[in-house]
Amino acid sequence: TEDLERDIDEVKVSLQNKMLALQRMQLMVALRNKTKENDNDSRLIMETMEQIIILSKAVIEHQQQAREKEQKLADIKRKRLSLKKASEDKLLQIQAMMKKQKDKQASLKVSGMVEKICTNLQKERDVTTVIQGVLQNIVIGSKVNWAEDPSLKAVVLQLEKNV
Repeated sequence: TEDLERDIDEVKVSLQNKMLALQRMQLMVALRNKTKENDNDSRLIMETMEQIIILSKAVIEHQQQAREKEQKLADIKRKRLSLKKASEDKLLQIQAMMKKQKDKQASLKVSGMVEKICTNLQKERDVTTVIQGVLQNIVIGSKVNWAEDPSLKAVVLQLEKNV
């Protein structure tokens, strides 16, 4: 039933369009006949038709201008969209660059800490070596036979080893 209703509506619209076209043709024939009479009414009809032609030309011109403006608007929208995408890409690049820079700074900070720890470790080794030397000199200077005492022997031999 929907298809039939749609078909009926299409036929009605077609009939109305044909009726309007017929009425326009009848009107044009009547106007042509009236303008041939060359009286006051025909002169008014001609002036009105000239005004209609002028107005129609103006409408066509304005429609063309509207189409041009719509095209410009569409171009501007496309350009705006491309600029928006480009700005998003640049923002992503900036964020990636900032992340790299942050990682680099963190890496430099960690390497600085490692260097500081290595420096402190070397100082501790130097202090330990000095203490070992002092302890060895104390044992040797005390003239104790350290080779016979097993615990003292272990300490002195341990001191000779490098930290």
